[in-house]
This record gives sequence, structure tokens and C-alpha cells, in this order.
Amino acid sequence: MDREVMEFDVVVVGAGPAGLTAAIRLKQKAPDLNICVLDKAAEIGGHSLSGCVFEPRALEELLPDWRERQAPLSCAVTSEQFVYLTAAHTVPLPTPPQMNNHGNYIISLGEFCRWLAAQAEEMGGEVYPGFAAVAVLYDDNGDVRGVLTGDMGRNADGSEGPNFTAGMELVGRQTLFAEGCRGSLTLDLEERFNLRRDCDPQTYGLGIKEIWEVRPDHHHEGAVWHSVGWPLDSATYGGGFVYHLPDHQVAVGFVVGLDYTNPTLSPFEEMQRFKTHPAVAKILHEGRRIAYGARTLSEGGVQSLPHLTFPGGVLIGDCAGFLNVPKIKGVHTAMKSALLAADAVAELLTAATAEDRQASAYEGQVRQSWLWDELWRERNIRPGFRYGLWAGIALSAVETYILRGRSPWTLHHHSDHKALKPVQNCRPITYAKPDGILTFDRLSSVWLANLSHEEDQPCHLRLRDEAVPMTVNRPLYGLPEQVYCPAGVYEAGSADGNPHLVINAANCLHCKACSIKDPTQNIVWTPPQGGSGPNYARM
Repeated sequence: MDREVMEFDVVVVGAGPAGLTAAIRLKQKAPDLNICVLDKAAEIGGHSLSGCVFEPRALEELLPDWRERQAPLSCAVTSEQFVYLTAAHTVPLPTPPQMNNHGNYIISLGEFCRWLAAQAEEMGGEVYPGFAAVAVLYDDNGDVRGVLTGDMGRNADGSEGPNFTAGMELVGRQTLFAEGCRGSLTLDLEERFNLRRDCDPQTYGLGIKEIWEVRPDHHHEGAVWHSVGWPLDSATYGGGFVYHLPDHQVAVGFVVGLDYTNPTLSPFEEMQRFKTHPAVAKILHEGRRIAYGARTLSEGGVQSLPHLTFPGGVLIGDCAGFLNVPKIKGVHTAMKSALLAADAVAELLTAATAEDRQASAYEGQVRQSWLWDELWRERNIRPGFRYGLWAGIALSAVETYILRGRSPWTLHHHSDHKALKPVQNCRPITYAKPDGILTFDRLSSVWLANLSHEEDQPCHLRLRDEAVPMTVNRPLYGLPEQVYCPAGVYEAGSADGNPHLVINAANCLHCKACSIKDPTQNIVWTPPQGGSGPNYARM
């Protein structure tokens, strides 16, 4: 098969904070290494979405002169509040020490990634947006040798999938996978090398975020506000946030743990309800919504970390699952994992004799670093909420203030897709119609994500069995695909009198919730054509 091949010392898949940090660190440690970073977004940062309150600890290690380099960290946190919400009231709670944001910044993750990309290129790294990695390449020994880029197309056997004839091979002595949460290639690697053999299943949250322009008298630059409680019931994990950005803008968002049990619960609608709470509505009153997006996040912590190395490559960032859930931060931990991986890879590639193609030192360095210590101390807090909100808060207090992370036990996680109960066993949740002022529908929201999918490209959302949605998911769970997707991708349809699942792939925000929450694991998310998807300007 005749394909164009580009050879590098290191190929980095994903230009988020982890991938770009790794590229910068590699050039710092070994300037002569030839490094390529590719990303499926049309421009760097286009698919990057986070809250995002940023702790600069890892950035200080990477680029101590980040201020002189004019990093986009201009909005320092000036105040913070943690509250419990009822339907009509706000009850202040003590702010847990993990959530202390002194010295942190409210940032746009997309802007930060664009700045990191500029630093990487200045050092000689090559950064390529608009290139989707659709498959992992293996050599004759079964070791990773790089990735294949290309569009989704039709294979020689007629099946839809990665177009292996049209793709370009990016080959590296080491390949670093930094795909972010629920990376499609990461799933392939985990299965091929059995990387999850010693860990819990990963558990996830779905975060939905909007940016609003608000009245000057409703705005307090640098203010950070987090909530638990309403509109969720006490058995469902999640909470809201409001961050006051510069320029009279606020980021308002809501996260729902994807281990929820009621198939009629809609994370999107819970976000809309959250905005109607008096404490939030008064900030947004007479404001204007200017951006919308959604993304899943890995919440499993150290219990759910897979093995990080394999012959020919490593996992870094949120595709491995380094988010610190109680701290509500993951960028600094993703960057730290990238620093440690880059150090190990640089040492491997610059050694006088490097017969071993596995950067095995990386896993040991993670366990000896502040990254592991930080995640280990918080390991029992997220799984403690499986017993409900109040039990989770009580356990968190014991873990934080009494045991200080030194508890002799470790709580465990379960797979989110197994959590749904049959719809007939649940009380249906009824949501109000959107008012178009404070609350909105999915389609008008998706428009604000600046989506771009060519309508004639093959669907990047595939069903293992096309009959399952109607024969299993609809009778048992009420077709939850229609409910959990924050973009209206899935809906019931009928052709020639036969019901089937309609997939509006052009609406896809690349949040990956469908591949996580589908109770039968029948939905396979694959990268669409390079450059497709949302284009988040300031998310």
C-alpha cells in the first residue's frame, strides 16, 4: 500500500495542554529531537474546553519565565465561594482546602493552548492542526510505530472506517498519546496491551459550559463560585460553577457524573435549570449568551489510572485520567504527567544504546512525584459520593480534615454504562420548555459552538448493531441516547414504517458522552474528517 510517510523522533497525538507541554519539554531536554504534534481541530485550541481555573504549578516547572513570555493568565482569582443550593435558597458552605484558589487564574483553555503551541514552535517543534489520527500503526513485533492520519471513508471491503488508502503515516521512535478524555486511539491501546488490567473502570462526568456577557454591575472579575445540590437529587453526583472572566463575561457551567441512574435525566436540561436559580439568574439577568460547549472529563483518579507505557509509546494527560476531582482541576496535573513522560522519553531516545522501546521509567516517576501524592490523598472523595450527597460530604470531611488522605482503605469505581436503571423503575423527570432568554434548546446552543462537519462525509458515529437502540435501549431505558447527548445528535426515526435511531452527526460536539453512557456500549466514536467539529474561541 503506497502511502506518504513522515518520520519523526517523537509524534504527539493531541495539542492540548499535555501534548504541547510534552513537546516543549522534549525540545528543552533534547533540542535536536524532531518532534511533531498533531490535532484534529481546525486550529489549536478549537476543541479545548474546561472550566477553567488554572493552577500554575506545572507551568512554573515548564516555563518559569511564563510571565515574560506573556502567557494568557491575566485574570487572577480574587474571591471564592462554595454553596449548597435548594430550589430557592443558597446556603454557604466551608470551602474545602482542595478548592482554595489563592494564586490561581481563570483562563480560556483554548487561548492557553494556542500560547503553548507558539512556545513549542518557537523551540523548533512542528504543530499541525486539522490532522485527525484515525488509527495506531504497529510494526512487525506489535510495537507502536506511529499513527495514521486521514479522513473517515469507505474501506476496500465496503465498510466505513478510517480510510487507510488515503491516509498519511506519521512514524516516530516514540508516540505520545494526549487525546484527552476517552481518546479513541487510547481505547485501542488499552485493549491491545491490556493496560487496564490492574485498575478500576474509569468513571466520567459530563461538563456543559456557556459564556455570557453580563451587565457591569453584575460582574466581579476574578470571582469563583461553586455549588452542589439543586437541581440534582441527593443521589446524583454533580454541581455548578460561575467564573467571572475579564471584559464583563462570565463562564457558567454544570457537571453531571455519568454514573447517574435515571435514564430520563438530561445533563443539558439540568444545566438549563441551574441557570434559573435566583443566585445564578441575577448574574445573567439582561445578559447575552455568546458561547456554548460540552466535554466529558475523567473522574476516576488513581484507582482508574491504566498502565501508562507500552512498546513504542506512552499515555499522558486526561486520556490516562489525571484529573483531580475534589480540586476541580486537571490542567496542571495533565501538564505534570507530560513533563514526567517527556523526561523519560528524552532519556530513552538520547541514550547511547536504546534497545528497549518502552519508556518504563515514566510510571515510576509518576509515583514518586507530587502528581501521585496529590491524587492519592484525594482518592476516596469522588467514589464516596456513590452513597449520596450528604454521605459523600461527610466522608470528604473525614478524609480531608481528620485522616488527611492517609486512610487505610481505598474505595472503588464502577462502569458508568452499567448504572442506568430500567425506565419503568424510575420517576420521570419533567423539564420546562426553554424561554429563549435564560434557558435554551439544544439546537440553538449547538449553533454557538461554531460547528463544522461536511455533510457528505461518512458518519463518524457507528453502531456495532443497528438493531440494538430499538430492540434493547428503547424498551428498557427509553432510548437514553436522545436524553444524555448535549447536542441533539440522536433521535428516534422511522423509515418505511421501521423505527430506527437517526444519527445527526453534524451536530456532534465531540464530547464522547455517547460512547461512555450508552448502556449496551453499542456506539463507537471515531474521529471525523480532520478540522471537523466545534471551534471554541474562548472556552
